[in-house]
Amino acid sequence: MTDIQLNYHDGTSDNRNVIDEEVPFPEGKLIVSRTDAKGVITHCNQAFVDISAFSESEIIGKPHHLLRHPDMPAAAFKDLWETIESKSKWNGYVKNLRKDGKYYWVYAVVVPNIRKGKVVGYASVRRKPSRTKIDECTELYKTMLAQENEQ
Repeated sequence: MTDIQLNYHDGTSDNRNVIDEEVPFPEGKLIVSRTDAKGVITHCNQAFVDISAFSESEIIGKPHHLLRHPDMPAAAFKDLWETIESKSKWNGYVKNLRKDGKYYWVYAVVVPNIRKGKVVGYASVRRKPSRTKIDECTELYKTMLAQENEQ
């Protein structure tokens, strides 16, 4: 177990324990959440609560980056935000950090909620990713993180 300070794009930071132990994505489940336009969680389903190890009251009202694992490169989230802010759908593979410091992988689809031409929030549905894609992304994200750390 390692205690790490995580720094987020909004200028906030958090000290979190990180344990190199994967929790498998639950078979036959979809993880669903909605956020406001700034990425603050406004709704989540029970599968989200179960896999994240946070209670619903610990999730609702918090920024979605609460789940950001330090192995995820900033460029992945930059691409996500640029895509959804342009009112387009984004999809990709994400390694998430649970409350207990363990991690889980998801294949995520994020769609902007648009009202009267304005983005008012986002909906995200996550499903179980293939092991092949997880392995590919693990290597890709290591390379991307190394490049980010060189800058």
